[in-house]
Amino acid sequence: MCGIAGIISNNAANYQEEIKKMTDSLIHRGPDSSDFEFYDNAILGHRRLSIIDLSENGKQPMFSNTKNECIVLNGEIYGYQDIKRQYAEYPYHGGSDTEVILAMYQKKQQNLIHDLPGMFAFAIWDDREQQLFCARDRFGEKPFYYAIGNNNEFIFASEIKAILASGLIHPKVNPEAISNYLQYGYVSTYQSIYSNIYTLPPAHQLIWKEGKVIVSRYYNLPSKDRVISLSDAKEEFRYLLKNAVKKQLIADVQVGSFLSGGLDSSSIVALVDEFLPHQTTISFGYDHKDSELKYAKEIADKYNTNHIEVHEQKKDLAESLLHVSPFFDEPFADTSYLPHYEICKNARKNLTVALSGDVGDELFGGYHFYTVENMMKNHFSYKNLIARFGLNLYKKAKTVSFVTQQNLKYDSILDFHLNSVRNVFNKSERALLGCSQDYQQGYSFTPNHDSLNDIMRVDLENYVPGNMMVKSDRMAMANSLEVRTPFLDIDFAEFCIQLPDQLKITSENDKIILRESMNNYWTDTIRKRHKQGFGHSVKNWFNEENLIKLSDDLLRDSSQKVFNYIDFDTTQKFLNKDHKHWNLLQLALWAHNNKYVL
Repeated sequence: MCGIAGIISNNAANYQEEIKKMTDSLIHRGPDSSDFEFYDNAILGHRRLSIIDLSENGKQPMFSNTKNECIVLNGEIYGYQDIKRQYAEYPYHGGSDTEVILAMYQKKQQNLIHDLPGMFAFAIWDDREQQLFCARDRFGEKPFYYAIGNNNEFIFASEIKAILASGLIHPKVNPEAISNYLQYGYVSTYQSIYSNIYTLPPAHQLIWKEGKVIVSRYYNLPSKDRVISLSDAKEEFRYLLKNAVKKQLIADVQVGSFLSGGLDSSSIVALVDEFLPHQTTISFGYDHKDSELKYAKEIADKYNTNHIEVHEQKKDLAESLLHVSPFFDEPFADTSYLPHYEICKNARKNLTVALSGDVGDELFGGYHFYTVENMMKNHFSYKNLIARFGLNLYKKAKTVSFVTQQNLKYDSILDFHLNSVRNVFNKSERALLGCSQDYQQGYSFTPNHDSLNDIMRVDLENYVPGNMMVKSDRMAMANSLEVRTPFLDIDFAEFCIQLPDQLKITSENDKIILRESMNNYWTDTIRKRHKQGFGHSVKNWFNEENLIKLSDDLLRDSSQKVFNYIDFDTTQKFLNKDHKHWNLLQLALWAHNNKYVL
């Protein structure tokens, strides 16, 4: 896991100071070493967190055997040993996964991307072609940003802060991105908070040549559901997940696992035990009656792990926010990012790599709102014009159920999902705040508005890369920790995406395929568990005097920078110690922390 950066411009040797500023800003992503290499028209920089091939042979930027190509990579190529055997004619100098990409490029050029597994963001300079080829992994696990500099330089990096550190661009805030943030609590994975700094979306590649930038999609989610029995699905599920876990345990440093005590992380820990007995597991828990620590300990005891518990510490919350929030470079309102930072910080004391149970809910149907959407779809009023007409009259006299209310309010379950689930500020509220722009993200498929599976696909292309992977990457990298997500192994994820929704969720149960496939690996208590959030009550946080003082300083002072983008008077009406208040506070923190915001 690393930080990458680069500048493509004539007389690249003149940009050594700029590339050093860029890589210095990414030291948290790669504390082990820093280096850069340049050609006449390209300079590439790298910060290294040593995971595979700890020797000098694994350092980057890495030249090919001909010196015509040079690569910088952030991420891991799972199963790279098998790929290496397929390209055995290449004269390898070391044992890193990075060098495998160079071997593939010499043979297939940009077509290599279709055969490349793993989590990655990389750039390859081809000196003969005077071309830069970049790509980002299919599910957006690793970040990639780029911009055009004041003198027409092409600039790229793992994080926005590195592009800003170059001093080659004057950023302009993107009103569309602020509106999307206010609605969902994160900036879309297809945009950045700046209109002139761009993100390469997941599953996309970029080619720079002769000053022109061409971005294209190289991968689409499978859009059709399979026909498969539960018994066959269970067998394939276990086989693919075991293989995913096995591949992701490859490292030349210690690998451990996050363990929440939920179904997903418990499954990962159980399968790791088959390849790595006495693994290290680490759990975070709040000290209250709903703490998950007791569940995590059950699994840790079952598999005799070296178990570490991280307990909530009574810290100055305002101080923590001021310290942690700048790692995002953009406003970010997920309430679990502070505990996620703490578990990564403590994991790094013992580990360099940790496996995570993230994305199980999107693949197996684990969220409560999927259950609600299933109920809405199967309700007699769903898309029934006569029933809707009668119920609209009936509700004037008597209260109707929540499911009925939502069916009357929204045109489809997808409409409900996009405009109710995880929404903070609705369209009219955003307009009052002065953010009337709407951003409509595209997808690699055409969603069926009545399909639960397509709603999960939407989340895989929207929420997962825009929120979940951003939180995972930034909080882990803030602590120089690599986090791997076995559920996003391409073979396993594609299998789960295509499972019929009745193997994921019914009116009686959720995560059916996971429960049926993995229940023998759990304890009795874990088998009965349902989704529990990883976070704390925002209302409780706002009871802390230091947080209220920070909020007052940033949101009740009309001279604060955030009010260049939202209306001050309207903001005051939303400071009610709830999620809207939290969302606004994170936006104000971003504006306050960022010296580039006017």
